[in-house]
Amino acid sequence: MRICFLMYPWEKVQPDGDSTIRMIHEAVSRGHSVAITHANNLTVRDSIAQAFCKVFVKGQKISSNIASFYRHASFNQQKLPLAAFDAIFIRLNPPLDPIVLNFLDSVREDTFIMNDLDGIRIANNKMYTASLHDPDNEFIPITHVSKNKDYLARVLAESPSDKMILKPLNGYGGKGVIVLEKSAAQSARSLLDFYIGDADRGNYVILQQYVEGAELGDIRILMLNGKPIGAMRRIPPIDDVRSNVHAGGTVMKHQLSEQEKRLCAHIGPKLARDGLFFAGIDVINGKLIEVNVMSPGGIARINRLNGVRLQEKVIDFIEFMVKSKQQLSPRKQGFRQLLSDAELII
Repeated sequence: MRICFLMYPWEKVQPDGDSTIRMIHEAVSRGHSVAITHANNLTVRDSIAQAFCKVFVKGQKISSNIASFYRHASFNQQKLPLAAFDAIFIRLNPPLDPIVLNFLDSVREDTFIMNDLDGIRIANNKMYTASLHDPDNEFIPITHVSKNKDYLARVLAESPSDKMILKPLNGYGGKGVIVLEKSAAQSARSLLDFYIGDADRGNYVILQQYVEGAELGDIRILMLNGKPIGAMRRIPPIDDVRSNVHAGGTVMKHQLSEQEKRLCAHIGPKLARDGLFFAGIDVINGKLIEVNVMSPGGIARINRLNGVRLQEKVIDFIEFMVKSKQQLSPRKQGFRQLLSDAELII
């Protein structure tokens, strides 16, 4: 299999906790042809979408230690057509430049792309979570998306709870997530001004029901093809509402509750239908807070907590999808030839 990881710069990888490098290591260890590239390296020449890639040199010694593998990896650098790859795995941090997806559109018929481009288009910001069907709010907290400051101030004032969560629509890694309190309405208005900005070209924000228990942390669940494959509890640092590890949170082992299993069963089929085969969902007290589809993390820490290797399941799935696509292609070509032959019959 020939696979390209479209990811953040290799130099910014932190081997100890990085999920992407574990999947790269697994693919390289299996003998696959593996390349990595970045969004800035995409180009078009002669109407062919290409990328300046770092290609792992075949035959090099592959250390079982991730940090050692990272330090000693050897590459050839080459400009390659994207259609040369059997699979492209998108591992970019949000927000996503939509032009990146335009580059990939030209090869989607020939190459398996994870996650699906249309799925990413509709789910790469937090609007996706707010739009999931849950009329009784059993799984999804009441969520408002707007840049109308008056409306959002009124929502906060009329909230039955004294506090709500405010966050930017396109944020990630816990950046910009704060608690708004009704008792501090003047500060809330100032914060809305700051987050939204200019009235004409302002930023959309999310104002969300505060879920009790948030101060105790959240649950990160990794979903593969619509089913949970691993989870961990993330605990926020003192005096911070955010549980993200990059924001100073810590992690501990977690077994899914019955409510969390029902939640996964509720949203899993839609994730798979939308081609969001690898996703990370964040859950508090059995309610879905976010769906992460660009570069969800957690593999390294869940592996460490449970003595597992989730990257094996991910690469297994990509191999299966590539094999299925390859088997389908000649069959479809045969069917098309039958149609062409039929058009010639007089």
